[in-house]
Amino acid sequence: MKTRKLGKTALDVPVLSFGASSLGSVFRDIDRDEGIRTVHSAMDAGMNYIDVSPYYGLTKAEAVLGEAIRSLPRSSYTLSTKAGRYGEHEFDFSRKRILSSVQESMARLHTDYLDILFLHDIEFVAPEIIIEEAFPTLLELKEQGVIRYAGICGLPLLLFEKMLPQLNADAIISYCHYALNDTSLLSLLPLLKEKGVGLVNASPLSMGLLSTRGTPAWHPASNQVKELCLQAAQFCKEQGSDIAKLAVQFSTANEQIPTTLVSSASQRNIVNNAAWIEEPIDQQLLTEVLRILSPLHNESWPSGRAEYNVNYNITSNASEEEQR
Repeated sequence: MKTRKLGKTALDVPVLSFGASSLGSVFRDIDRDEGIRTVHSAMDAGMNYIDVSPYYGLTKAEAVLGEAIRSLPRSSYTLSTKAGRYGEHEFDFSRKRILSSVQESMARLHTDYLDILFLHDIEFVAPEIIIEEAFPTLLELKEQGVIRYAGICGLPLLLFEKMLPQLNADAIISYCHYALNDTSLLSLLPLLKEKGVGLVNASPLSMGLLSTRGTPAWHPASNQVKELCLQAAQFCKEQGSDIAKLAVQFSTANEQIPTTLVSSASQRNIVNNAAWIEEPIDQQLLTEVLRILSPLHNESWPSGRAEYNVNYNITSNASEEEQR
């Protein structure tokens, strides 16, 4: 599989990488053996950068992934996990918790170092917590050789615009902002290039928006967004194609985006995803799908503290405890 350089790091990552959230049964119940087989299929297909988090399945994803990779040479894959978020409303970015979290994650993953450690969904806590305590802890771990690179992740793009000038981050994970319905991530590329920050793009299907199955009830998008995305997915089906194929091809085609994470616990889906990016994109189909989606282009939803969501009429969707 084609690879690209991840920012200023020494990492070459595949254009399509494996997001291991599915191993935590966050989309559907899976068993350990099914998860292990899927990871091995991803590796066989060249998807040898894997991202996970203790939050996914409340540590189940890390545990299953650890079983899948423990028999593989450590040099054969790039591994990232996260710290700071441990439940739907459970955040702890203290130095003490990050240090213990990393040790717990490495034990589950059967490794003695992490290629990248990301602070997970930092838009839910006050910025000074990240700047003064959490990120310096990552730099400490980096100096010790426990992690190779340090990064941050979250949903609002304004989060990165505000935080990256204040942090010496090696990489970020941005999700749902470079897909068929939303390419607003492009506005962040100049800053990333200036800082030499590696970009990991996640969720090319916009957390299930781009699917004929319909969007999950929990999805925070507006009804209009859900309806138009479903209309686009059904149009692809009527043309004998799959919007997932178009979405994956679209997200991986941009040379300025080093890698895109996809998550599935299905071997078949992973094999298909890897095969799709080797095929030429159907430009006529793409043009029509983008036309269908044009009324909602770049429409997103708020996440976290109000200061990162100034384009939305909200106070905040974080609890008082999360904001402290």
